[in-house]
Amino acid sequence: MMNCQSQKLWKVNIYETSASGNQLTKIDAVKPVENSIKIKLNPEQKFQKITGFGGAFTESSAYLLNKLSKANREKVLQLYFGEDGANYSLTRTTIASCDFSLKNYTYAPVADDKELKHFSVQEDMNDLVPMIKEAQKISKNGFKILASPWTSPPWMKDNNAWINGKLLPQYNETFALYFSKYLTEYKKLGIPIWGITVINEPHGNGGNWESMLFTPKEMTDFVENFLGPKLEKDGYGNVKIFGYDQNRSELKNWVDEMYRSEKSSKYFAGTAIHWYDSTFKIFEDELQYAHQKNPSKHLIQTEACIDGDIPKWKDDSWYWSAEATDWGFDWAKEEEKYLHPKYVPVFRYAGDIIGCLNNQVDGWIDWNMVLDKNGGPNWFKNWCGAPILVDPEKDEVYVTPLYYTMAHFSKFIRPDAVRIGFENPDSDLKITAVKNQDGSVAVVIFNPSEQAKNIEISLENQKISTKISAKALQTVHLTF
Repeated sequence: MMNCQSQKLWKVNIYETSASGNQLTKIDAVKPVENSIKIKLNPEQKFQKITGFGGAFTESSAYLLNKLSKANREKVLQLYFGEDGANYSLTRTTIASCDFSLKNYTYAPVADDKELKHFSVQEDMNDLVPMIKEAQKISKNGFKILASPWTSPPWMKDNNAWINGKLLPQYNETFALYFSKYLTEYKKLGIPIWGITVINEPHGNGGNWESMLFTPKEMTDFVENFLGPKLEKDGYGNVKIFGYDQNRSELKNWVDEMYRSEKSSKYFAGTAIHWYDSTFKIFEDELQYAHQKNPSKHLIQTEACIDGDIPKWKDDSWYWSAEATDWGFDWAKEEEKYLHPKYVPVFRYAGDIIGCLNNQVDGWIDWNMVLDKNGGPNWFKNWCGAPILVDPEKDEVYVTPLYYTMAHFSKFIRPDAVRIGFENPDSDLKITAVKNQDGSVAVVIFNPSEQAKNIEISLENQKISTKISAKALQTVHLTF
C-alpha cells in the first residue's frame, strides 16, 4: 500500500522583502535551475517550541497613536495585530514608567505605604491601556503580554531615587505585593498578564533613566523567598516569572544562580535577554549554555531596537545600508569597540532573529511599536528607532523595512510551532525552519549578499524552487 503522507503535495506561498523594493511581496516559485543551493528540511529533528514574536506597548507609542487620526491609528494597530498584518503573538509592556514614558511615575507614590493602600494604575488609563485594549479587539488569536518594571517605587530603594539603587530588605514583601496588585488591576481591566520580569536591566543603564540594581543572587533570593510565594499565594502561580532581562554576554552567571536548586528553579519560567552587547554577535555559546542549564525553561529576547540614532524618515534605503550606529559606537570601552561597528538595520534584525531561533530562543520581542520622527517622545531624550514611525502633526505613517522584517517571522511562525532541522550548504545564507501546529511549514531565508541566489528546498518527497533577491529576506510558507 502506498504511503498517503508521501503523496501529499504542499501548496507553496513565497513572500519577499528586499533592498530592491519588495515589501512582504508575494512572488512565484521558479522552475528548477541547475546548481541551485539545495536546502533539505528534516521535520523529524525537533528543537524548541516557539512562544511568539512581537513588540512593546509603551506610553510613548500609545501617546502617539492617540495623536493620529482614527483611520491611521486603526491602520497601525491592524498592521501589527491584524491577520492581514504581522499578527503579533508575544508582546511586552512596562510596569510604571521607563525612558519611553512622558515622565517618571509609579503606581505607589505614597512613601512607606507598605500595604500599598494607595496603589493605582490610573497613569496608564489615558494612553497605554486603550492601546492594549484596541489591539486585543483586532487580534483574532490573542497575544501574550510580558510586563517589566524598570524600578520599584523610589521610596523602596536605598537611594530613594528613580535611577540605580537597590531594594531595601524591609520592602521585599512590599515589592512582591506591588507585582500582585499590578496583576490584579490589569486583570480587572480585562488585560491578563502572561508573564513578568523581575526588573529591566538589573546591571543598570549607566545611571541615565529608571533602573534598579540586582546581582544574580539578590534577584534569585527575592524570587525564591518573596515574589514566587506571593504570586502563588494570591492566585497568580500561573503567571510566568522571568529572570535577568539584560544582555546575553552575562547569561552564564545568571542561569547558574537562577537554577541553583530545585526550589529556586521552581519559580523561574525562564530567562529574558536583550541584544545590546553587540551589533553582530549572537552569543551562541551563552544561549546554548542557558538552554542546557535547564532545557525545560523559556529563553526569550525581550528587547531590541535601533538605538543611538534618530530614525530615518521615509528613507527605505537607509535601513538597507551599513550606516546605523548604536550606543557602543561612541561610548563602548576601547577594547569593546569592535563589537559596535556600523551596521545594516534590516541585516541586524533578520540575522539576530534567525541566530536566536537556531540557538534555542523561543520568543523575540522588539521594543517600541511606534515612535515619532525624532525617535521619541522620551523624557530622557534617549532616541531610538521603531518599525513604524509617525508624524502626528501631519498625521503621517511611515512603515519602515523593519516592520516587514518582523512580519516575516511573526506572521508565519505561530505560537507552539516547533523548530525543525535543516541542511544548508551555503554559509552566506541564514536559514531557520519550523513546523506549525496546523501542520504548515515556514522556512525563513536571509540573503545578505550582493547576488541573487537560486534555492531548491526539499521536504519529504517534494522539491520547491525559489530565487531570493540580493539583500533580501524570504519566507517560504508550505501548507496542504
